[in-house]
Amino acid sequence: MRSRTPDRLCAEAVELARTAAEEAALPGMVGDHIEAVADGDRVVTHYFACKAPGYRGWRWAVTVARASRAKAVTLDETVLLPGPDALLAPEWVPWSERLRPGDMGPGDLLPTEADDLRLEPGWSGEDEAPPNSALAEEMDRLGDQEDADVTVGSPAAQAAPPARGSIAAVAEELGMRRARVLSRYGLYSAADRWDESYGQKTPMAQAAPASCVSCGFLVRLGGQLGQAFGVCANEFGPADGHVVSLTYGCGGHSEAAVMPKAPKAPEPVIDETRVDPLPLRGEPLDEELGHS
Repeated sequence: MRSRTPDRLCAEAVELARTAAEEAALPGMVGDHIEAVADGDRVVTHYFACKAPGYRGWRWAVTVARASRAKAVTLDETVLLPGPDALLAPEWVPWSERLRPGDMGPGDLLPTEADDLRLEPGWSGEDEAPPNSALAEEMDRLGDQEDADVTVGSPAAQAAPPARGSIAAVAEELGMRRARVLSRYGLYSAADRWDESYGQKTPMAQAAPASCVSCGFLVRLGGQLGQAFGVCANEFGPADGHVVSLTYGCGGHSEAAVMPKAPKAPEPVIDETRVDPLPLRGEPLDEELGHS
């Protein structure tokens, strides 16, 4: 059990502890004696202030001890430890947890784990034909012909696009030629992330005159996500080029404030489409025209 009262002889060995701290530190970097703390029976740690630049709040800890019934105090260890108000480096966090959207730059590669919950195999083999069946033999024959079209590996290792009308071309059109596709968890996490940024609960959507579902600038998405999301194509809107929820909205809605049509120009005061006869050389107009 740890003793609450420091051993008297060990507590008085301040100079022994200071000498040990000065030998471990640079010259002049050991400050005043702060306290002596009992670590056990006849075991005491002396703390000295650290004056080294960049180590604000750190302390030199020198532990001394003595044997039972012995009067000689010996040195155990000397170490630099942070104090209650020490300036510490932030806790280390793995890169996968530190990474935030927008951190990637040109040339950066972001690896994905083999068991990433956001992805699932693009081809599970569950729909394969029964073995020894006519369909299985035909599929094997066609598959042998198209081995050069389907390549397993990174996108850089993929071969040229498959021939039109082939099984590989149909698989590519349906999104089945990829090694992995989004899992249900990946779809839901993306939907939650997009809805948080451009969804119904944002201040912009709360003040919008109408939602994006009725906006002419909305480009609908295909697939399952298209039931709830689209892409904004309004260059003056706050979400231009971003995936937005159909319940999102902003002041740039296509029908929010329709510009009035330009007013129709009035009829001209001078009609230039009709000829008006005029008198010449001061003669009356009726005589010139031969009227009495």
